[in-house]
Amino acid sequence: MADGRLPGQAGLRERSKARRRDAIIRAALELFADRGYDATTIADIAAAADVAPRTVAMYFPSKQEIAMARFGQVADELTSALRGSGPGESVTAIMGRWLRTSDAGADGGTELEVRELSRRMFAANPELNALRTVRMAAVIAESAVVIARATDAVPGDVGPRLAAAAAAAILIELFDLSAGLERDLATGTALRFLDAGIATLGSADPLVGGPSINAPRRPAALTITCAVWRVHGPPTGGSG
Repeated sequence: MADGRLPGQAGLRERSKARRRDAIIRAALELFADRGYDATTIADIAAAADVAPRTVAMYFPSKQEIAMARFGQVADELTSALRGSGPGESVTAIMGRWLRTSDAGADGGTELEVRELSRRMFAANPELNALRTVRMAAVIAESAVVIARATDAVPGDVGPRLAAAAAAAILIELFDLSAGLERDLATGTALRFLDAGIATLGSADPLVGGPSINAPRRPAALTITCAVWRVHGPPTGGSG
């Protein structure tokens, strides 16, 4: 080979780098979950991952980059799926497929452990949890495009943007659930809820006889109430 390495050495080197990167992430997630993000230093992460501090810096420019590495990866994957969606493909179908694919890729025990560490880290560090919403900005933007296309809305209308923001928040909640029956049931409920809400954007709402949410004066709370009623039915009983 031109660089003097034998065939297969390049692949071995890349696998070694990937394992080292994964070890750094895993060590950081565990420390952030147990000690807290602010109390953990790069030196702490390096010691736990059995590498030098300068090695950590070679892979990640900051602690924040380490903390958000895994979530950022899955957010990028969903953004790409939304960007590549075809005509007539609903945002909920794309998200449901992404969740199933994400679960299928988490069959290994190590990956499941990393997910659990991520959940613990975000639960223990509200400042990192808030960053997940920021990291979903591209997902929200691409979701709004898909929703606008499906409902014949004008690009930039408030309705698709609100629906996309709601979808992103729901996805974060679903992602924090362990793969299994509970998550499957929650996913089905969430996607039906989103479908019902998105359906109100395309035409006048028969529950209230009013205009679409894309009309500028329609209260957002009214649309959310209508979406809940479509999934669960109107409230019954009560003293009111």
